[in-house]
Amino acid sequence: MVETRVLSGMRPTGALHLGHYHGVLKNWVKLQAEYPCLFFVADWHALTTDYEKPGALQEVGNDMVIDWLASGVDPNQATLFVQSLVPEHAELHLLLSMLTPIGWLERVPTYKDQQEKLADKDLSTYGFLGYPLLQAADIMIYRAKFVPVGEDQVPHIEFTREVARRFNHLYGREPGYEDKAKAAVKKLGSKKARLFNEMRTKFLESGDAEALKRAQALLDEQQSMPRGDRERLYGWLEGSGKKILVEPDALLTEAARMPGLDGQKMSKSYGNTISLREEPETVAKKVRVMPTDPARVKRTDPGNPEKCPVWELHKVYSDEARKKWVQEGCTSASITGCLHSRQPIEAINAELAAMRERAQVYLDDPTLVKSIAADGCEKAKRLAAETMRDVRESMGLIYT
Repeated sequence: MVETRVLSGMRPTGALHLGHYHGVLKNWVKLQAEYPCLFFVADWHALTTDYEKPGALQEVGNDMVIDWLASGVDPNQATLFVQSLVPEHAELHLLLSMLTPIGWLERVPTYKDQQEKLADKDLSTYGFLGYPLLQAADIMIYRAKFVPVGEDQVPHIEFTREVARRFNHLYGREPGYEDKAKAAVKKLGSKKARLFNEMRTKFLESGDAEALKRAQALLDEQQSMPRGDRERLYGWLEGSGKKILVEPDALLTEAARMPGLDGQKMSKSYGNTISLREEPETVAKKVRVMPTDPARVKRTDPGNPEKCPVWELHKVYSDEARKKWVQEGCTSASITGCLHSRQPIEAINAELAAMRERAQVYLDDPTLVKSIAADGCEKAKRLAAETMRDVRESMGLIYT
């Protein structure tokens, strides 16, 4: 069966916080047990908005990877690497830029949104305009099928699919394509070839989606078939050319809103975070001074949990009994405050204790992180090289 890969990355920002853990990393840990996953440090992407002051990218990147490992991302299950150490990303990005209309880039929703949010920066650069195409290259260089994203990032995945379709349309019609596709069908064997052709006809003549799925599943089973023949048959099946680049699907992740200490979304820019390696005393101090429902001026004033930032923490960390206690006690003014007991402080510290322990191994021996990244880069390079070989060949860039 064709390997169904998952790809995701993060811009290097240094130490991560609970918002990153509940919003992204918990999902990565889950996915690595289900799929071959590639997770990368997106250092080139950091330069699209911070090219004037890039900072110590290697240092903050290493710090971020330590937090990945502390969160349970396992280098024995997932491939961890650094984007800029796999130059094939840049080569594919360059080649895709030759065929991608500027209008496609300008209509990506986040383009204008980010320009408005970062109005203090000069973002009239190709790097910023073209970052969705670099992101598309990041995905397609590994022929990743799934990309875990929130709803706001779905347009980026659809953009990637459009670029892949355009590339395959332009370069998938190799000389003698039809004859090569028919020859590849025969390699399936008479019974499977007949079934494949029947399913292909049903799909092309009546749009039978189930027939398409059955034919694709049949191709997935052909482990010994050369990659080139398989790519031809995927395209032949849908009436298009050879499928050189894979069209990825968005793997929608539930939006996990981790509240910050002030009730806003947890973010470094708001200064309201709890880092993944925060000490227990600091966690307790930060949570205890969090604002609560402003309506509760006096001890006897009833409150509304939905207006209290601490209640948002209870939603994440407290069990049903504790949440019921908070709701009833707050609305009836029978408790002093949401932190009358040590929940959720104890739950947060229990979660972070395991992370600090895992992180300490890498803090004691920084060479371990470098070794993990080096191994991941080597694996990533091998996968990227396979894609680029096919891309160059299809574009006539193989010189002997």
